Amino acid sequence: MNPSARRSSRTVREGKTSAAATMAKAQKKVFEELPTCHRVDRTSTAFLNGLRREKVMATGKATGKALPTKKAAERNPPRAADAIIEVRNLTKRFKGFTAVDDITFDVRKGEIFAFLGPNGAGKTTTIKMLTTLLSPTAGSISINGHDPAQEQEAARASFGIIFQDPSTDDELTAYENLEFHGVLYGVPKAVRRERITQLLEVVELQDRRDALVKTFSGGMRRRLEIARGLLHHPKVLFLDEPTAGLDPQTRNKMWEYVKKLNAEEGITIFFTTHYMEEAEKVAQRIAIIDHGRILVQGTSEELERQTETNSLEEAFLSLTGRQIRDEEAGAAEHMRMRRQAWRGGRR
Repeated sequence: MNPSARRSSRTVREGKTSAAATMAKAQKKVFEELPTCHRVDRTSTAFLNGLRREKVMATGKATGKALPTKKAAERNPPRAADAIIEVRNLTKRFKGFTAVDDITFDVRKGEIFAFLGPNGAGKTTTIKMLTTLLSPTAGSISINGHDPAQEQEAARASFGIIFQDPSTDDELTAYENLEFHGVLYGVPKAVRRERITQLLEVVELQDRRDALVKTFSGGMRRRLEIARGLLHHPKVLFLDEPTAGLDPQTRNKMWEYVKKLNAEEGITIFFTTHYMEEAEKVAQRIAIIDHGRILVQGTSEELERQTETNSLEEAFLSLTGRQIRDEEAGAAEHMRMRRQAWRGGRR
């Protein structure tokens, strides 16, 4: 091997060693702060994967900066004085395709706000920009006074999120999942332990705190994710299609928890859904989005008046049409399908 190749090889090895050392240090911190009875194998794939996934939300960086809109001031409606979420002229394009097209809205402190739309309307793309997972092409966002594109850590400290796909670690217990989240978000140990106990009681999982999550039903996992999203006392809770795939009884119970938390802790709730009854029963205000644009927003009664219809469902269909929508599989869906195929091959 020539000297240049040896130097290149040594640089690669040193980079891998540095990355491994950083991961080991973070892994050790979490492990040492877990009670003995809740410790897991520090070398397990589940533990490392969980650390990486949680670390992205706790300290990760956005992949770009929002671009200013030239005439935003001319088109912006008056801002709500008590708004905790402010969105102005928000746009997201992917290689010529506009997923979110110049949308503007506010969400007030303590409000339950629904983003209602058919498959592929732009709901998930919007929530990803609000939660620092995607960078806008244009426009501006403020979450509790912070710009998610410029102040990722401050913005993330202000919100909790429940993803559309399950995100708890199957190989950890309910308690370990919450402890993991609290450590990575820097919640002090005493506060963290008290908060975990409190939240497990709120979501009625205290008796399953030491059970592995892989033994939980879909509804139990969702309840655990709600507890995890609230662990660091966020001002806003984002829920992306939170009841997809759940039976009616579990869906109703989950919304009971969410409304209770909203009433007792004053947490602002922002959720996306395509279930009419959820938006009508739970949300105080609703925005209907389709093809990346907000068509109308207001209370359920206001939307009915604006569309001259007798129900939210009729209002929704009058605006979005009655044609069945096919939802394109995104990157996460493609990965899930490949994982299922791979597992099937292993069997």
